[in-house]
Amino acid sequence: MTRRWQDVARQDRLRSTRASEHIGPGDPRVTQAPAGSEDPENPPDGDDATGGRLLEYPRGGPTVLRIVLGSHLRRLREQQNISAEDAGYTIRASHSKISRMELGRVGFKERDVADLLTLYGVLDPTERAVVLSLMEQANTPGWWHQYGDVLPSWFEVYIGLEEAASLIRTYEVQFVPGLLQTEDYARAVIRLGHPEASPGEIERRVRVRMTRRECLTGTEPPTLWAIMDEAALRRPMGGREVMRGQLVHLLEVNKLANVTLQVVPFDTGGHAAAGGPFAILRFGEQSLPDVVYLEQLTSALYLDKLADVDKYLHTMNRLSVEAARPEHTARLLTALLDQL
Repeated sequence: MTRRWQDVARQDRLRSTRASEHIGPGDPRVTQAPAGSEDPENPPDGDDATGGRLLEYPRGGPTVLRIVLGSHLRRLREQQNISAEDAGYTIRASHSKISRMELGRVGFKERDVADLLTLYGVLDPTERAVVLSLMEQANTPGWWHQYGDVLPSWFEVYIGLEEAASLIRTYEVQFVPGLLQTEDYARAVIRLGHPEASPGEIERRVRVRMTRRECLTGTEPPTLWAIMDEAALRRPMGGREVMRGQLVHLLEVNKLANVTLQVVPFDTGGHAAAGGPFAILRFGEQSLPDVVYLEQLTSALYLDKLADVDKYLHTMNRLSVEAARPEHTARLLTALLDQL
């Protein structure tokens, strides 16, 4: 395993340690309390206490910015020992709305955020301007909103998180991961999943997938660590030429410094991820927890409880050991290509 992935493993241990120091197993907010978050009784000094560094987050898509802003509002509320019920009363809403705001699951109204800042004792105009500016960015629709006619809302959330992630770890058993698919391969996969869709709808879905993969070669690309079962590479999606094009593309992507590909060969037998495909997203902002993504036919699960994330991290780490080493990937892909 290369030094880079040893660093990832150390990050896993560090986040788990930080989380265990600040989040008790009975904490009702464990699903959104950040690993490495500050102790509410000892708020940080300087800009961290006022939100001055909120706008410094480098990968600030609207989805993750809502989470950042929500977490900041929660910390402000807890520092003042104000209940969610009292906060909700201030903005003429229920405590459940405060919970949804703090989890970043809804948009923000300027009046609500301004009233909450007043309640939480944030009165300095400069400090308020920072938070309100972040709110405006968080409410800005992402590029994927223009495809709302073909994207379910539960998948729009994933695209937003994916765009903001600094590290994406994924395991696939049936298909090549979406970020690594060619246009022709993606079209074949989408047709399989949406047999009743019109040609126009198919093409819009393909365009979404092609736009998503642009992040890998952007100015601040995430690190992608993808593990694929050999079955995904042997299943002839779209026919021989489409599969040849897909394998050639994987060989090219495998050369990128921010991408590592591994294959779980058939001769491995059973392996750690018997339950199916999943992805783990990590963010550069330390106040954000890792998120595990599990896609189903008509919905998806987003897990960020420490116990759940640690289980999937352990499984992904075992997979990376059971799979063929990354330096063998090019040879395996070339051998498959020669067989077509």
